[in-house]
Amino acid sequence: MSLPDDPEAREAARWNHRPPVPIAQNPLFQWPPRIGKILRWYGAYWFEVSTTTLCLVLAFVAYFMILPPLEAMQRLEAGWMIRVWLANLVPQCLCAGLLHYWLIMRKGQNDQRKFDPRDQNRSNGSFTFGNQVWDNMFWHIASGITLWTLAQIGVFWAMANGFAPGLLFPDNPVWFVALFVLLPIWSSFHFYWVHRLLHWPPLYRAAHALHHRNVNVGPWSGISMHPIEHLLFYTNFLIHLVVPSHPLHVMFHGYVQSTHPVFSHSGFENLMVKDQPQLKMGVFFHQLHHRYFECNYGTVEMPWDRWFGSYHDGTARATDETRARKTQMYTR
Repeated sequence: MSLPDDPEAREAARWNHRPPVPIAQNPLFQWPPRIGKILRWYGAYWFEVSTTTLCLVLAFVAYFMILPPLEAMQRLEAGWMIRVWLANLVPQCLCAGLLHYWLIMRKGQNDQRKFDPRDQNRSNGSFTFGNQVWDNMFWHIASGITLWTLAQIGVFWAMANGFAPGLLFPDNPVWFVALFVLLPIWSSFHFYWVHRLLHWPPLYRAAHALHHRNVNVGPWSGISMHPIEHLLFYTNFLIHLVVPSHPLHVMFHGYVQSTHPVFSHSGFENLMVKDQPQLKMGVFFHQLHHRYFECNYGTVEMPWDRWFGSYHDGTARATDETRARKTQMYTR
Protein backbone atom coordinates (compact mmCIF):
# COMPACT_ATOMS: atom_id res chain seq x y z
CA MET A 1 0.00 0.00 0.00
CA SER A 2 1.47 3.37 -1.02
CA LEU A 3 1.69 6.14 1.54
CA PRO A 4 -0.04 9.51 0.95
CA ASP A 5 1.90 12.37 -0.66
CA ASP A 6 1.19 14.88 2.13
CA PRO A 7 4.00 14.56 4.76
CA GLU A 8 1.66 14.75 7.77
CA ALA A 9 -0.81 12.28 6.26
CA ARG A 10 2.11 9.98 5.45
CA GLU A 11 3.39 10.16 9.03
CA ALA A 12 -0.09 9.49 10.43
CA ALA A 13 -0.49 6.48 8.11
CA ARG A 14 2.49 4.79 9.82
CA TRP A 15 0.46 4.45 13.00
CA ASN A 16 -2.74 2.69 13.98
CA HIS A 17 -3.37 5.51 16.47
CA ARG A 18 -1.52 8.81 16.50
CA PRO A 19 -2.57 11.32 19.18
CA PRO A 20 -2.81 15.02 18.28
CA VAL A 21 0.56 16.51 17.39
CA PRO A 22 2.73 18.28 18.29
CA ILE A 23 2.86 16.25 21.52
CA ALA A 24 1.95 18.13 24.69
CA GLN A 25 4.69 18.48 27.31
CA ASN A 26 4.61 19.72 30.86
CA PRO A 27 3.13 23.26 30.68
CA LEU A 28 5.16 24.28 33.73
CA PHE A 29 8.09 24.91 31.37
CA GLN A 30 6.19 26.87 28.72
CA TRP A 31 6.15 30.64 28.39
CA PRO A 32 4.04 32.57 29.10
CA PRO A 33 2.85 30.49 32.07
CA ARG A 34 -0.74 29.29 31.98
CA ILE A 35 -1.78 28.44 35.53
CA GLY A 36 -4.92 26.53 34.51
CA LYS A 37 -3.00 24.16 32.22
CA ILE A 38 -0.33 23.62 34.88
CA LEU A 39 -2.91 22.76 37.54
CA ARG A 40 -4.73 20.37 35.19
CA TRP A 41 -1.45 18.67 34.25
CA TYR A 42 -0.40 18.02 37.84
CA GLY A 43 -3.96 17.26 38.91
CA ALA A 44 -4.02 14.42 36.36
CA TYR A 45 -0.91 12.98 38.04
CA TRP A 46 -1.85 13.29 41.68
CA PHE A 47 -5.61 13.75 42.04
CA GLU A 48 -6.89 11.28 39.44
CA VAL A 49 -6.31 7.57 38.95
CA SER A 50 -2.94 7.40 37.19
CA THR A 51 0.18 5.26 37.14
CA THR A 52 1.74 7.75 39.57
CA THR A 53 -1.06 7.32 42.12
CA LEU A 54 -0.86 3.54 41.58
CA CYS A 55 2.86 3.66 42.45
CA LEU A 56 2.03 5.65 45.57
CA VAL A 57 -0.62 3.14 46.68
CA LEU A 58 1.74 0.21 46.04
CA ALA A 59 4.43 1.94 48.13
CA PHE A 60 2.10 2.35 51.11
CA VAL A 61 0.86 -1.24 50.86
CA ALA A 62 4.40 -2.59 50.62
CA TYR A 63 5.72 -0.49 53.49
CA PHE A 64 2.90 -1.16 55.96
CA MET A 65 2.08 -4.75 55.01
CA ILE A 66 5.26 -6.39 53.68
CA LEU A 67 8.47 -4.62 54.70
CA PRO A 68 9.98 -5.29 58.14
CA PRO A 69 11.02 -2.41 60.44
CA LEU A 70 14.20 -0.63 59.36
CA GLU A 71 16.01 -1.91 62.46
CA ALA A 72 15.60 -5.48 61.16
CA MET A 73 17.61 -4.55 58.05
CA GLN A 74 20.87 -3.85 59.87
CA ARG A 75 22.13 -7.29 58.89
CA LEU A 76 21.87 -8.78 55.41
CA GLU A 77 19.57 -11.71 56.12
CA ALA A 78 17.54 -13.75 53.64
CA GLY A 79 14.22 -13.26 55.45
CA TRP A 80 13.79 -9.53 54.99
CA MET A 81 15.54 -9.44 51.63
CA ILE A 82 13.05 -11.96 50.24
CA ARG A 83 10.22 -9.77 51.53
CA VAL A 84 11.60 -6.80 49.57
CA TRP A 85 11.88 -9.01 46.49
CA LEU A 86 8.27 -10.21 46.88
CA ALA A 87 7.08 -6.61 47.38
CA ASN A 88 8.50 -5.91 43.92
CA LEU A 89 7.85 -9.21 42.15
CA VAL A 90 4.17 -9.70 42.98
CA PRO A 91 2.71 -6.30 41.96
CA GLN A 92 5.06 -6.07 38.95
CA CYS A 93 3.99 -9.45 37.58
CA LEU A 94 0.33 -8.75 38.33
CA CYS A 95 0.42 -5.41 36.49
CA ALA A 96 2.38 -6.68 33.49
CA GLY A 97 0.59 -10.03 33.36
CA LEU A 98 -2.94 -8.65 33.61
CA LEU A 99 -2.23 -5.90 31.09
CA HIS A 100 -0.69 -8.41 28.68
CA TYR A 101 -3.70 -10.70 29.07
CA TRP A 102 -6.21 -7.90 28.48
CA LEU A 103 -4.41 -6.07 25.66
CA ILE A 104 -2.51 -8.81 23.82
CA MET A 105 -4.03 -12.21 24.57
CA ARG A 106 -7.72 -11.45 25.02
CA LYS A 107 -7.59 -8.28 22.87
CA GLY A 108 -10.10 -6.82 25.28
CA GLN A 109 -10.13 -3.47 23.54
CA ASN A 110 -9.08 -4.72 20.08
CA ASP A 111 -6.81 -2.05 18.57
CA GLN A 112 -8.48 0.94 20.20
CA ARG A 113 -5.79 3.51 21.08
CA LYS A 114 -3.03 1.08 19.99
CA PHE A 115 -0.11 3.02 18.54
CA ASP A 116 1.64 0.45 16.35
CA PRO A 117 -0.53 -1.60 13.96
CA ARG A 118 1.72 -4.68 14.26
CA ASP A 119 1.35 -7.57 16.71
CA GLN A 120 4.01 -8.91 19.07
CA ASN A 121 6.66 -11.14 17.44
CA ARG A 122 6.05 -14.85 18.06
CA SER A 123 8.79 -16.35 15.91
CA ASN A 124 11.85 -14.17 15.56
CA GLY A 125 15.42 -15.32 16.09
CA SER A 126 16.55 -11.92 17.37
CA PHE A 127 14.64 -12.55 20.63
CA THR A 128 15.73 -14.87 23.45
CA PHE A 129 13.76 -18.11 23.01
CA GLY A 130 12.71 -16.78 19.59
CA ASN A 131 9.64 -15.13 21.11
CA GLN A 132 9.22 -11.45 22.01
CA VAL A 133 6.99 -12.02 25.05
CA TRP A 134 9.14 -14.78 26.56
CA ASP A 135 12.25 -12.69 25.89
CA ASN A 136 10.69 -9.69 27.64
CA MET A 137 9.43 -11.72 30.60
CA PHE A 138 12.83 -13.35 31.15
CA TRP A 139 14.88 -10.14 31.14
CA HIS A 140 12.16 -8.21 32.98
CA ILE A 141 12.07 -10.69 35.88
CA ALA A 142 15.47 -12.41 35.99
CA SER A 143 17.55 -9.25 35.56
CA GLY A 144 15.19 -6.31 36.11
CA ILE A 145 13.35 -7.23 39.30
CA THR A 146 16.50 -8.84 40.74
CA LEU A 147 18.74 -5.77 40.30
CA TRP A 148 15.93 -3.37 41.28
CA THR A 149 15.54 -5.33 44.53
CA LEU A 150 19.30 -5.47 45.18
CA ALA A 151 19.55 -1.69 44.76
CA GLN A 152 16.79 -1.16 47.34
CA ILE A 153 18.33 -3.69 49.71
CA GLY A 154 21.58 -1.72 49.58
CA VAL A 155 19.75 1.52 50.42
CA PHE A 156 17.75 -0.06 53.27
CA TRP A 157 20.90 -1.60 54.77
CA ALA A 158 22.69 1.78 54.55
CA MET A 159 19.73 3.55 56.19
CA ALA A 160 19.51 0.98 58.97
CA ASN A 161 23.21 1.33 59.75
CA GLY A 162 23.38 5.13 59.62
CA PHE A 163 25.27 5.32 56.31
CA ALA A 164 22.36 7.07 54.56
CA PRO A 165 20.39 10.04 55.95
CA GLY A 166 16.99 8.99 57.25
CA LEU A 167 13.80 11.04 57.42
CA LEU A 168 10.68 10.71 59.56
CA PHE A 169 7.44 12.53 58.82
CA PRO A 170 7.33 14.46 62.15
CA ASP A 171 10.89 15.75 61.62
CA ASN A 172 10.07 17.62 58.40
CA PRO A 173 6.54 16.97 57.06
CA VAL A 174 6.90 19.45 54.18
CA TRP A 175 10.05 17.79 52.82
CA PHE A 176 8.57 14.35 53.47
CA VAL A 177 5.60 15.13 51.19
CA ALA A 178 7.62 17.18 48.67
CA LEU A 179 9.97 14.27 48.06
CA PHE A 180 7.15 12.27 46.47
CA VAL A 181 6.88 15.05 43.86
CA LEU A 182 10.62 15.53 43.44
CA LEU A 183 11.60 11.87 43.01
CA PRO A 184 9.88 11.50 39.61
CA ILE A 185 11.69 14.68 38.48
CA TRP A 186 15.02 13.23 39.61
CA SER A 187 14.14 9.94 37.88
CA SER A 188 13.41 11.82 34.65
CA PHE A 189 16.73 13.70 34.80
CA HIS A 190 18.74 10.57 35.58
CA PHE A 191 16.92 8.53 32.93
CA TYR A 192 17.61 11.11 30.21
CA TRP A 193 21.37 11.12 30.70
CA VAL A 194 21.75 7.38 31.31
CA HIS A 195 19.59 6.77 28.24
CA ARG A 196 21.72 9.05 26.07
CA LEU A 197 24.83 7.23 27.34
CA LEU A 198 23.25 3.90 26.39
CA HIS A 199 22.91 5.15 22.82
CA TRP A 200 26.71 5.55 22.61
CA PRO A 201 27.41 2.86 19.94
CA PRO A 202 29.66 0.55 22.05
CA LEU A 203 27.17 0.55 24.97
CA TYR A 204 24.23 0.31 22.60
CA ARG A 205 25.65 -2.83 20.98
CA ALA A 206 26.70 -4.36 24.31
CA ALA A 207 23.50 -3.68 26.26
CA HIS A 208 20.79 -1.30 25.08
CA ALA A 209 20.14 -3.12 21.80
CA LEU A 210 18.38 -5.81 23.84
CA HIS A 211 15.69 -3.36 24.94
CA HIS A 212 15.42 -1.95 21.42
CA ARG A 213 14.54 -5.33 19.97
CA ASN A 214 11.10 -4.08 20.97
CA VAL A 215 10.23 -1.75 18.11
CA ASN A 216 6.61 -2.65 18.84
CA VAL A 217 6.43 -2.59 22.63
CA GLY A 218 4.17 -4.43 25.09
CA PRO A 219 3.66 -4.45 28.89
CA TRP A 220 6.56 -6.86 29.53
CA SER A 221 8.91 -4.62 27.47
CA GLY A 222 9.00 -1.97 30.23
CA ILE A 223 12.15 -3.06 32.06
CA SER A 224 13.21 -5.83 29.68
CA MET A 225 16.87 -4.81 29.55
CA HIS A 226 20.39 -6.21 29.60
CA PRO A 227 21.93 -6.49 33.11
CA ILE A 228 24.46 -3.77 32.21
CA GLU A 229 21.59 -1.42 31.43
CA HIS A 230 19.81 -2.37 34.65
CA LEU A 231 22.96 -1.61 36.65
CA LEU A 232 23.08 1.88 35.12
CA PHE A 233 19.31 2.35 35.33
CA TYR A 234 19.18 1.59 39.07
CA THR A 235 22.07 3.86 40.02
CA ASN A 236 19.07 6.19 40.35
CA PHE A 237 18.71 4.91 43.92
CA LEU A 238 22.06 6.44 44.93
CA ILE A 239 20.16 9.68 45.57
CA HIS A 240 18.93 8.14 48.84
CA LEU A 241 22.52 7.92 50.10
CA VAL A 242 22.73 11.72 49.88
CA VAL A 243 19.23 13.15 50.30
CA PRO A 244 17.28 12.44 53.54
CA SER A 245 14.46 10.02 52.79
CA HIS A 246 12.32 7.25 54.26
CA PRO A 247 11.82 3.59 53.21
CA LEU A 248 8.38 4.65 51.95
CA HIS A 249 10.11 6.98 49.47
CA VAL A 250 12.47 4.20 48.40
CA MET A 251 9.54 1.89 47.60
CA PHE A 252 7.69 4.63 45.73
CA HIS A 253 10.86 5.43 43.80
CA GLY A 254 11.20 1.79 42.81
CA TYR A 255 7.65 1.55 41.50
CA VAL A 256 8.02 4.81 39.56
CA GLN A 257 11.22 3.44 38.01
CA SER A 258 9.90 -0.02 37.23
CA THR A 259 6.11 -0.31 37.35
CA HIS A 260 5.38 2.90 35.48
CA PRO A 261 7.28 1.55 32.42
CA VAL A 262 4.91 -1.45 32.32
CA PHE A 263 2.11 0.97 31.46
CA SER A 264 4.14 3.45 29.38
CA HIS A 265 5.39 0.54 27.22
CA SER A 266 1.97 -1.06 26.91
CA GLY A 267 1.67 0.11 23.30
CA PHE A 268 -1.77 1.60 23.99
CA GLU A 269 -2.52 5.18 24.93
CA ASN A 270 -5.43 4.26 27.23
CA LEU A 271 -6.94 1.33 29.03
CA MET A 272 -10.42 1.10 27.52
CA VAL A 273 -13.44 -0.54 29.16
CA LYS A 274 -16.71 -0.58 27.22
CA ASP A 275 -15.16 1.80 24.68
CA GLN A 276 -14.43 4.38 27.37
CA PRO A 277 -10.88 5.41 28.42
CA GLN A 278 -10.37 4.49 32.09
CA LEU A 279 -6.62 5.02 32.57
CA LYS A 280 -3.88 6.83 30.65
CA MET A 281 -1.10 4.33 29.99
CA GLY A 282 1.16 4.44 26.95
CA VAL A 283 3.14 7.53 26.05
CA PHE A 284 3.40 8.32 22.33
CA PHE A 285 6.49 10.38 23.18
CA HIS A 286 8.38 7.18 24.12
CA GLN A 287 6.72 5.10 21.40
CA LEU A 288 8.41 7.47 18.94
CA HIS A 289 11.74 6.66 20.56
CA HIS A 290 11.23 2.94 19.94
CA ARG A 291 10.30 3.65 16.32
CA TYR A 292 12.97 6.25 15.45
CA PHE A 293 15.64 5.55 18.14
CA GLU A 294 17.69 8.77 18.28
CA CYS A 295 15.06 11.01 19.86
CA ASN A 296 12.98 11.42 23.02
CA TYR A 297 15.50 9.94 25.45
CA GLY A 298 13.69 11.44 28.43
CA THR A 299 10.06 11.79 29.54
CA VAL A 300 7.18 14.19 28.91
CA GLU A 301 7.32 15.35 32.54
CA MET A 302 10.52 17.30 31.92
CA PRO A 303 11.65 19.03 28.70
CA TRP A 304 15.18 17.60 28.65
CA ASP A 305 14.87 16.58 24.98
CA ARG A 306 13.60 19.99 23.93
CA TRP A 307 16.42 21.68 25.84
CA PHE A 308 19.16 19.39 24.51
CA GLY A 309 18.07 19.03 20.90
CA SER A 310 16.67 15.49 20.76
CA TYR A 311 12.93 16.22 20.81
CA HIS A 312 10.50 14.50 18.44
CA ASP A 313 7.06 16.10 18.71
CA GLY A 314 5.29 13.52 16.55
CA THR A 315 5.21 15.59 13.35
CA ALA A 316 6.57 14.61 9.92
CA ARG A 317 9.11 17.44 10.16
CA ALA A 318 10.46 15.99 13.41
CA THR A 319 10.76 12.54 11.79
CA ASP A 320 12.86 14.02 8.97
CA GLU A 321 15.05 15.87 11.48
CA THR A 322 15.52 12.74 13.59
CA ARG A 323 16.50 10.65 10.58
CA ALA A 324 18.98 13.31 9.46
CA ARG A 325 20.46 13.46 12.97
CA LYS A 326 20.73 9.66 13.09
CA THR A 327 22.47 9.57 9.71
CA GLN A 328 24.93 12.22 10.88
CA MET A 329 25.62 10.36 14.14
CA TYR A 330 26.44 7.07 12.41
CA THR A 331 28.50 8.48 9.56
CA ARG A 332 30.97 10.49 11.63
